[in-house]
Amino acid sequence: MTEKRAVRSGYADLNGARFFYEVAGEGEPLLLVHAGIADRRMWDKQFEVFAQDYMVVRYDRRGFGRTAMVAGPYSHHLDLYELLRFLGFKRAVLLGCSQGGKTVLDLALGHPGMVKALVLVASALGGFTFPGEPPKQYAELEIAEEQGDIARVNELELQIWVDGQHRTPQQVDREMRELVREMNLIALLAPADLGSEQPLEPPAVNRLDEIHVPTLVIVGDLDTAKTLAAADLLARQITGAQKVVINGTAHLPNMEQPEEFNRHVLAFLPENSSLNIAEKL
Repeated sequence: MTEKRAVRSGYADLNGARFFYEVAGEGEPLLLVHAGIADRRMWDKQFEVFAQDYMVVRYDRRGFGRTAMVAGPYSHHLDLYELLRFLGFKRAVLLGCSQGGKTVLDLALGHPGMVKALVLVASALGGFTFPGEPPKQYAELEIAEEQGDIARVNELELQIWVDGQHRTPQQVDREMRELVREMNLIALLAPADLGSEQPLEPPAVNRLDEIHVPTLVIVGDLDTAKTLAAADLLARQITGAQKVVINGTAHLPNMEQPEEFNRHVLAFLPENSSLNIAEKL
């Protein structure tokens, strides 16, 4: 049985925004960065488990969960950089899913000294273009966005990212699907036009040979073709990267198969436990 660890939470004022974060456990810091259809709660099945051995931090990126979107330019990886500094971490292991994967990868390129190891889950990749066909829902999604039909946009995004390829909504855990709907709705209702995201330049896709930390790439076999192609590229071009495919899952394998996901991550992390990740400023 997993021992319940005390959770410390608060807000950090960084780069003009107020970020909500939670911390549990002691020891080497491990940062969890959520996907673009979720918030920090997507890590509910990892947070306390990983806190048995690590100091685990999860937070809401701007425009998600309990962190509001604010006006002006921003970069998610620079927000993460400032959060690490705020928490007093000199270096940390970073685990990110989807857009959260892009965030931690961009930080590893922009501030390599801050990163000891990477876990990239269904990761987006800055500058990556995919020649194949998009998911079948994209055309209807564009129409729903133009019409301002938030409920329909949310449902179509669930079909793309939660149900994945070759599954119907009825084949997906209902409780998990509804939690993602709830999390995604917060982001869809946020005034996204307030902020202007500034991408990393040059983009990560042309710089993967600059990554020199242990890296684990995780992807679900039912994810989009573009995500699967990005995972292949990450595993191929990051020196020494390991790749794991979790069968029967789409874009959020940690939520669909938490025990298998946790087992792969924990098997990877001890290899890096001697790196003194918990160095402080």
